[in-house]
Amino acid sequence: DRLSAQSPNLIANHKATFEVEGQAYDLPRYLFIGPRGGDEPIRLGIFAGLHGDEPEGTHALVRFLRILEENPEIATGYCLFAYPVCNPTGFEDRTHHARSGKDLLGEFWKNSTEPEVRLLQAEILGHALHGGIALRSSGAIRGFCGVARGATLTRHLIEPALVAAEKYLPIDEGTMLEGIRATRGVVSNSGEGVLSAPPGMHPRPFEISLYTPKAAPEYLKECAFVTALQTILTEYRQFIAYARNL
Repeated sequence: DRLSAQSPNLIANHKATFEVEGQAYDLPRYLFIGPRGGDEPIRLGIFAGLHGDEPEGTHALVRFLRILEENPEIATGYCLFAYPVCNPTGFEDRTHHARSGKDLLGEFWKNSTEPEVRLLQAEILGHALHGGIALRSSGAIRGFCGVARGATLTRHLIEPALVAAEKYLPIDEGTMLEGIRATRGVVSNSGEGVLSAPPGMHPRPFEISLYTPKAAPEYLKECAFVTALQTILTEYRQFIAYARNL
């Protein structure tokens, strides 16, 4: 918030409010507008803190926004919608679920009454995102890995991101994520996701979930996330530029 107050690129929006047990909460939302890089800006959503006991992603996303402020050219051609604390009550309570007891990841696109989910769904639909990236952590993995959901393009984005992040954390081999075994840290899952768009939407935005191991040092987890995010921005921008020239 202090950064956005003086930034020409970062905008804070704290008007997404809801109430839980008589207490008011805010879903923090930030927009980073990168330098102009084409006809239409690429709109990506970056989500963290979907589970309150996974603060690593929140810290990494804040760190990433600081880096973008110092080096805005990283986000050339992008409008980045950042949601560092998607589960405010769980984050406050340091619990996996929201205060309602619900796992928010299981509530998307199911006519949920959870206010956080309804607000996030409105954001995803309202901004017509080209893609969504979730920052996650797990105690069941030993290295950096991720889930690539949707188009073949998604795998081409996540693989270089994992290779770049390997400078800080090893790539996990053979871990089971979402019931599928990872190959060189990548799980390809064609099932419906939770963050990109409602089921059946075409064209479907890409969806990536990046995972760090809980046991890793905090600084290395943040660096791995930030490096992976920068790599995805670079790779997707190159893909879009190539597609426009076809």
